[in-house]
Amino acid sequence: MTLREPVLHTTPILSLRPTQITLGMVEVHQKRDAWRQKSAQDLTRFLESHMVPTIVGLGGAHYLIDHHHLARALYETGVESVFVTVVADLSRLTADHFWNMMDFHGWTHPYDGRGRRRPFSDLPRTVRSMEDDPYRSLAGELRTIGGFAKDSTPFSEFLWADFLRPRIKLKAIKADFNAALSLALALSKTPDADYLPGWCGPKGYVEARPAIAKAPKPRNAKAA
Repeated sequence: MTLREPVLHTTPILSLRPTQITLGMVEVHQKRDAWRQKSAQDLTRFLESHMVPTIVGLGGAHYLIDHHHLARALYETGVESVFVTVVADLSRLTADHFWNMMDFHGWTHPYDGRGRRRPFSDLPRTVRSMEDDPYRSLAGELRTIGGFAKDSTPFSEFLWADFLRPRIKLKAIKADFNAALSLALALSKTPDADYLPGWCGPKGYVEARPAIAKAPKPRNAKAA
């Protein structure tokens, strides 16, 4: 596909069509709260220098292929429109062909909060209706604290979320996010995770604590 020069367009956030079902609300709230501390001038400068990449697709709609968390955070901050840059125009394609192309290029991730692939018809129509996936929040924080390196692999944080999903119980994340994050950090350095993008575990790692994959007991749990 021939790459185009960026063309900027101001587009309402709620007209952008998500290409994934979930996001990590912890990351969204961090971005939102950070922007609420900034001035209007700071926000304007940011919006002028950060373009949201889209694909023009079915019915001429703009399909968001990155920065879902940013778009949702800006919306919750009260921003109505963002600048977008069109990566490709696939509006002439039939629905089946369009989604085949989106899948082929890694521009969509139609998996729900339980890690199950869903039909494209289940994708939300706006960023406002996207679901929270606590494991995506955990994976995002894990990268922030050095659990794995930033990688160009599409949806790499979701791959890490799926790695953590069977190893840390959901109720443990909700009971004590920081304790779950500590466990996730330990798990990220084991050989079990060495196939994941951005893995940076120690070479020749030997697991010293075989019980490490157990979910942490919530602090407020009653003694058995």
